Amino acid sequence: MATMAGARGTTVTGSGERWIATDSWNFTSFVLGMVLEAYIFGMASIATTWVTMPTALRSLLLSWAPIWLIIGIAVAGPLSDRIGRRTTFYLTMALYGIGAVGLTFSGTYWLILAFLAIMLFAAGGEMNTIMTASHEVMPSRHRGKAMMLEINGINVGGLILAAVSLLSASHGVFFQRGMIAATFLVVLLVLLAARTRTPESIRWLQSRGLDERARREVDRFYGQGQWAARAAAAAQAVRAADAAGPRRQASISLRLFATTAVAFAGTAGFGLMTYILGPEHFPKLTATILLVATLTGFVSGFFGFWADRLSRRLLLLVGYLGSFLLTLVILVTQGRWTASLGLFWLLLVVLNVFVNIAYLTEDTLKGEVWPTRRRGTYTAAVRFISIGLYIATIYLTQHLDAAGLIRFSLLVWAVGLIGAVAWYIGGIETGRRVGIDVASGG
Repeated sequence: MATMAGARGTTVTGSGERWIATDSWNFTSFVLGMVLEAYIFGMASIATTWVTMPTALRSLLLSWAPIWLIIGIAVAGPLSDRIGRRTTFYLTMALYGIGAVGLTFSGTYWLILAFLAIMLFAAGGEMNTIMTASHEVMPSRHRGKAMMLEINGINVGGLILAAVSLLSASHGVFFQRGMIAATFLVVLLVLLAARTRTPESIRWLQSRGLDERARREVDRFYGQGQWAARAAAAAQAVRAADAAGPRRQASISLRLFATTAVAFAGTAGFGLMTYILGPEHFPKLTATILLVATLTGFVSGFFGFWADRLSRRLLLLVGYLGSFLLTLVILVTQGRWTASLGLFWLLLVVLNVFVNIAYLTEDTLKGEVWPTRRRGTYTAAVRFISIGLYIATIYLTQHLDAAGLIRFSLLVWAVGLIGAVAWYIGGIETGRRVGIDVASGG
């Protein structure tokens, strides 16, 4: 960033950085991308009610979502580093459209699996690219806040899916499937309109040596004055970090361990209690559990407005410690909440407040601690491993009763807590308005 500004001979202080229309379009497209990713991921759970199948096949359908999600992640991570963030977005949107239209007319188990696979592949790539691009394109003083509020779009997606499913369930499977697909297509069209107004990541272009193309993108979407202000703000953040004394550096191995541990726990901990507990043990409450969990996450997710003022390391620790302790309470009080659904819903709400703090924080962290040139690949590696482990938990827990599932969830949150403690002790601070150059160790 600073290189281009210096080459143009512009001197601007960091105070000139401001939010402009391009940032609003970027933010809108990222939020909608997260909405669709969660919407698609939750479809697999709802789809268990569309066709009659043996128990073994139900487990396949539940694991189908993360399987194809990580395949999309594995492809899109390195691809976005190679061909760019914006180009990757257009590829995922094209696959979204194909999958949604096909799903509308799918009446068999195998067709449902096939078109869900296409959509999930695209969703994995979409979310990974958002987590990569957002840190690179959003204004530095709003970077953490923007990322957390974008991730909160995941809760919106789950909320919309649960609402559509509940409202359409009484009209039959075909109507419900059609309504779910139609709602998806409407959101996709809005996303497409927003994406036509968003630039390629200038940081990515510069990291690839594409300076002339970067200048054209700056002229078209930002204007030289505003981009120079952002370059100055980034340089100022680095100087401030240097002036504070020697910077603590986190090794690549610590970054990989901590981000993978918390990412696995965030995905598996939420998934076991939201996507697995319902279909396996409370099938009549599946959509309601999804609704309560995502609504709680959505409301509590607005703490992201203060994300740039708070310590990322501390938030991570609070989220995972709280999730571990609440899961322990749910396990100990099982005899009481099985006899009183009111207590069950209360515990589920409180649990999901902490789960959401953990989830939003770790999703923000795992995209910001890598160098720009390999950000997509490293983010994809962490997500591939963590979601792959979550897939294994689906099969490991398929024969457990409700108590066994909760015990297993407690073990999962313990893994996340270990990762959070490791990062709190040995990791670097990436919150409190730390610039991306400092957060990534540059």
